[in-house]
Amino acid sequence: MQKKILWFSFILMAAGTLQVEAQYAKQDTTYKKFFVGSTLFMLANLIPDNNPPKMVYVNLGYRITGKDAISLELKTWKYGWPIGIPYGKSFEAEGEGFPGYIREYGFSVSYYRYLWKGLFTQIDVMPAWQTFVNDEGNRNDKGFQIFNTYSIGYHIKLFKDRFFIQPSIAITHRPYQSEMPDSFKQVDDRWSRFFYGQPGLHFGFNF
Repeated sequence: MQKKILWFSFILMAAGTLQVEAQYAKQDTTYKKFFVGSTLFMLANLIPDNNPPKMVYVNLGYRITGKDAISLELKTWKYGWPIGIPYGKSFEAEGEGFPGYIREYGFSVSYYRYLWKGLFTQIDVMPAWQTFVNDEGNRNDKGFQIFNTYSIGYHIKLFKDRFFIQPSIAITHRPYQSEMPDSFKQVDDRWSRFFYGQPGLHFGFNF
């Protein structure tokens, strides 16, 4: 995961050298209404790691106004450590993980509000269906959770607004988690249902 954070920092610095234009003007009626996108963190699937996410992520969005947008996002990934472990010595540390991993499939609804130029806030609510897999690779239970993300980021237009990238930072929160298998629950209960400082780097195509 430390490699993933370094990759994120490098891409963010590179993005900072690009020309940044103001967000869509309120009176502008010529901007493209729809967008599709994903996250560059899917590149983490290619990085040798003890916690590969095997992530798939795609979204479809609609710009209601120059300052408001919504999107529907389809996601799946896997993780072997509780999501609430903060950055530090316990983060993805040996002995802190689940006795296996959790695979999730979910869809989320997001609302974006642009505040100033490209600066935006985002609220994302995702119901997710879980499969618990033990160390032997056997599925031993299923679960369900609500996973929310509260983000602040910057929308950067590229190639005459045909493409864009959105670096961001977020707080994630699980307001609801169904009963886990006991071996997973014992590990998960040690940590908060909030995580602070989750990086994001979305990209997309306007049409």
